[in-house]
Amino acid sequence: MKRVVLAAALAAATAPALAGEVDVEVRNLRAATGHLRVAICREPEFLQPICTFRQAVPAVKGTMTVRFADVPPGTYAAQAYLDEHDWGEIRRDALGFPDQGIGFSNDAPMRFGPPSFADARFTVGAVPVQVRITLTYYSL
Repeated sequence: MKRVVLAAALAAATAPALAGEVDVEVRNLRAATGHLRVAICREPEFLQPICTFRQAVPAVKGTMTVRFADVPPGTYAAQAYLDEHDWGEIRRDALGFPDQGIGFSNDAPMRFGPPSFADARFTVGAVPVQVRITLTYYSL
């Protein structure tokens, strides 16, 4: 009997953790042109052009929700931008401000530069997670 209990405990300890689901609600899309690009990133990927989990969906003015399924448990941050012209990248003006609407999970503040991972982070587990991002526009 002890062997059966020990084997079950070892199996449970080595079983992979269940993947989670993340819904990213993006608010303040000013146009229904181009694509909304959303990414969920681990800390080393944060603020980089490519994260493991990313989607581009046709933009709809107002609020959109983008669902990510099968996200492994862990700590992440989300980033999003409205790619109105389908450039596929965030372009900046002469002062270095983004030309598109941009935002981060937890509406992490951008003070003289991008937010910290700590301000934007959230945890994914087996329970579905909802993250909110409000896009900010720095140019007309």
